[in-house]
Amino acid sequence: HGIAIMASRSGMDFRTSIQSDSAPLNEMIDLLLKAVPDVHVLRDPTRGGLASTLNEIARSSGMGIYIDENLIPLKEEVKGVCEILGLDPLYIANEGKLVVIVPTGEAGKALDVLRSHSLGKQASLIGNVTSEYPGTVRMKTSIGTNRIVDMISGEQLPRIC
Repeated sequence: HGIAIMASRSGMDFRTSIQSDSAPLNEMIDLLLKAVPDVHVLRDPTRGGLASTLNEIARSSGMGIYIDENLIPLKEEVKGVCEILGLDPLYIANEGKLVVIVPTGEAGKALDVLRSHSLGKQASLIGNVTSEYPGTVRMKTSIGTNRIVDMISGEQLPRIC
């Protein structure tokens, strides 16, 4: 969503099919909650993207979150545009996406339910919650190193709604 809005506002023509991912998630969420009633967290990664959303969860819960960059479903076009613009896709706003945290034993069922819905086809298990490093988010990068994922600093995209 964020990249589509940035491109539209600036008149950039990347010759890609990047479109906003804004979508109503209520039906998919209803299915999830019926199948997995013990959902711990359900958030949309809008302002500040996935990185800021996970940091808010980690800080408010006092737990650590560990994610794997290679497991994050990210369109190649978005990766490419972010690379050109010098942006980190973890901080780009997403509309029509969810961050869901469930008990470990329910993760498979949650993924099955989400993937059964047309808006959840790319649902992916990207990490876990841990008591290590409370209040922070860490990520295994695509080259195998670990990095701290901080809150967004500044604003990548002025507020639109």
